[in-house]
Amino acid sequence: MSESKRKFPKVQGGGSLILAWQVRDKKVLVVGGGQVAAGRILHCLNADADVTVVAPSSGLDPEVAHRIAAGEVTHVDRTFEPSDLDDATSMVLVAIDDPAASSAIWRLCRDRRIPANIADVPPECDFYFGSVHRDGPVQVMVSTNGKGPRLAAALRRRVAAALPRDAGRAVEAVGRLRVMLRAVAPAPADGARRMEWMTKVSDAYDWEDMCELDEEDMGNLLRFYPSNEVPSLDVLKSMRAGGDYGKIDVFDGSFGFSVGA
Repeated sequence: MSESKRKFPKVQGGGSLILAWQVRDKKVLVVGGGQVAAGRILHCLNADADVTVVAPSSGLDPEVAHRIAAGEVTHVDRTFEPSDLDDATSMVLVAIDDPAASSAIWRLCRDRRIPANIADVPPECDFYFGSVHRDGPVQVMVSTNGKGPRLAAALRRRVAAALPRDAGRAVEAVGRLRVMLRAVAPAPADGARRMEWMTKVSDAYDWEDMCELDEEDMGNLLRFYPSNEVPSLDVLKSMRAGGDYGKIDVFDGSFGFSVGA
């Protein structure tokens, strides 16, 4: 097919580039101590960020006060000062009821090229907070690009209800298997083959089956990696406690091999 006749995705402008932003151990500055700030702080702590909160002690939201008392965040008991934007600051979240002060902080961040989010002021945001569903390592975010936060929450609930039960546990199992596989085949040259085999594993078992796999099952599963095969769940179960999977009469034509024939 000629290049001129190929169909490519249509560009849909006006969106955001949705990313999983890694802020582990990075300094995040939160200006404000109200209810909105509490939500921002929790998001950052869930991502293992190093959070500093700049806000007067008077009027702190109970959740923010709890985070401070528990030592989960660093607290600076005063209003914002430009010196709070030190060289280590990776992100700034502003949640105060003062539009003029918020805009001033945003301009300082822009001049220093520090990504910032000014609550409820979309034009002064380098990024938005969406509505997030969390199940262990599984995170699903719905964003309306700052236009309808409450609608985003409603959509998130509907999406979450449609997800497989125990999706987080299944993903944890796959992640553990990936770590074990990398120990078996650590060479960079093995990367493509590891990915191909993990794709086969992910396609071979459903979510409930993935949740049931334990360390022994994963160890037995890795025995099939050298031949680039994936056994049926029945074969894998037969190998538990040193069982002889060769005694099971199983044939899976998708892998082109017979067990117990």
